[in-house]
Amino acid sequence: QVQLVESGGGLVQAGGSLRLSCAASGRTHNHYGMGWFRQAPGKEREFVAAVSWNGGSTYYADSVKGRFTISRDNAKNTVYLQMNSLKPEDTAVYYCAASPNPYGSRAPSEYLYWGQGTQVTVSS
Repeated sequence: QVQLVESGGGLVQAGGSLRLSCAASGRTHNHYGMGWFRQAPGKEREFVAAVSWNGGSTYYADSVKGRFTISRDNAKNTVYLQMNSLKPEDTAVYYCAASPNPYGSRAPSEYLYWGQGTQVTVSS
């Protein structure tokens, strides 16, 4: 079992920044690919970003490319999502997830463990 706890969400004005953190505990997650997803009201959960087990590979949804950065610190068992130039359409609950695929995935179905989510609200 891997337990994931997100933090760092909040209310921010358009153009602002937030950094989300995801702390992992339990069975080591160091060989798991990690991802961030988000879900806005009335919409399906969508892929945001993923990072490989060693941080060497990252990939992003087109909607956040160039604005968001995913990273991980395995010594601290933590994954981060730095979000810059935020837009109102980024408003959603953001979820951290762990996948046995060491390179992560864009597909939610490949993730075994999920956090409870953290709310991000961007005002215009």
